[in-house]
Amino acid sequence: MLKYTAPLMPKDKPRYLMGVGSPDYLIEAAIAGIDMCDCVLPTRIARNGTAMTWNGKVVIRNAIYERDWAPLDKECDCYTCKNYSRAYIRHLIKTNEILGVRLLSIHNLKFLTKLMERVRIEIENDNLLNFKNEFYKKYGYTKE
Repeated sequence: MLKYTAPLMPKDKPRYLMGVGSPDYLIEAAIAGIDMCDCVLPTRIARNGTAMTWNGKVVIRNAIYERDWAPLDKECDCYTCKNYSRAYIRHLIKTNEILGVRLLSIHNLKFLTKLMERVRIEIENDNLLNFKNEFYKKYGYTKE
C-alpha cells in the first residue's frame, strides 16, 4: 500500500504513518518516503516480556534466560542493558514486577531510536537497501 499511496502524498509536507512500530515496517516505511511513524508496539511487547535486539527478538519469559547474566543486547547502550541482566529482567517479568515492563520498554524505545538513527545514516550514504538486507538477515526476517 505504501508503494501506491506514498507517491500521492505532498512532497513538501511531512509524511506520517500511524500504527507502524516493528523494525521491518519502519525500514519499509522509510524506503517508501515516510518521515514519521508512531506505534504502541515497543511498549506492548514489553508488557508481554519481549525485547527487540540487533539479533532479533528476545522473549525474556523463556526459561533459557533464567541464569543468563548478559544484558538484553550486547550492542545496546541503553539504561536497561547497562544495568540489568536478562536473568534479573526475566525474574521481574515472571513475578509481575512493573519494573520489568519499564526496563523492557526503555530498551525497546532506545532500540527503535537507534534503528532510525541508523536508517537516516544509511539514507545519507545511499546504502539503505543494503542495510535493510543485512538487518533482516541478522534479525531473522525473510522479507525481500
